[in-house]
Amino acid sequence: MPSQPAASLPPAALAPKLPEITRRPIPSGRGGSPFRSKENTAAYLFLAPWFIGLFAITIVPVLASLYLSFTDYDILSAPQWIGLDNYDKLFNRDRRFDNAVGVTIRYVGLSVPLILVFSLTIAVMLNRGLSGLGIYRSLFYIPSLIGASVGIGILWREVFGERGVFNAFVELFGVTGIGWITNPYSALNVIIALNVWTFGASMVIFLAALRQIPQSYYEAASIDGATAWQRFWRITLPLLTPVIFFNMVLLTIYSFQSFTQAFVVSRGTGGPIDSTLLYTLYLYRRAFVNLDMGYASAMAWVLLLAIAAMTALIFWTARYWVFYGDR
Repeated sequence: MPSQPAASLPPAALAPKLPEITRRPIPSGRGGSPFRSKENTAAYLFLAPWFIGLFAITIVPVLASLYLSFTDYDILSAPQWIGLDNYDKLFNRDRRFDNAVGVTIRYVGLSVPLILVFSLTIAVMLNRGLSGLGIYRSLFYIPSLIGASVGIGILWREVFGERGVFNAFVELFGVTGIGWITNPYSALNVIIALNVWTFGASMVIFLAALRQIPQSYYEAASIDGATAWQRFWRITLPLLTPVIFFNMVLLTIYSFQSFTQAFVVSRGTGGPIDSTLLYTLYLYRRAFVNLDMGYASAMAWVLLLAIAAMTALIFWTARYWVFYGDR
């Protein structure tokens, strides 16, 4: 019988025959090898302390505080359910709460932009190739490690006291010093200055981001006649917006939770006349001075929701000013 021409054969007949591959089923968790089972058991044992801490230190206290926020609880007696009375008192019958919110908004609204501007300025200066960059970077970073400590708060209180070093310095220029801590118009500024002094962490992040910008961008801009300010405004700043966004979120959350500086500088009172009564300090006083744990729990949940709302607002506005290279 004559063979059929190759052109008339179907494509399947021309394909080479490959050996069949037999796929073995992957053993499941129950019927798997004993070695894999031992690995899983060991992994869960190593993760057990973390899971225990997550439930015992985080989840359970959070849920307990949510329940206590609807009760009248003073630690010495059993909590009594009062519904939304704590929240009604917070927003309608507590003037110190209103004052604490205002002080905290001023504190966050001034601290965060100042830290961003100051840390970015120092990072740009250090990025110019100074000799001994590692030493300067370490010196600027140290305050961010110790700025929230009690010792630094006490030192800051003494420096800006009536007989402190700062007043001795301004007297050299013929300016009569004042009690910066005892003056209600300047006490909050002292705490803001202490917070701005801890700019080192943000500076290190900015410095690392500046090192990632290709130098070819600046060389091309210089050839086109761009000035130093134009290169910063058109190249550096747009490429740093993701890092600015990152630092802004972290600094906003951290500033809302600031406590130690105000507590130490004001000696735990929030004075003078509540000018340094940050929200966290007022929460502390209601919980551990007045023993009003139910009310303090309600304050804590309001703070949590406020931080979440502010963070969500920053994320929502990021689409209008944060520049990414892929779009």
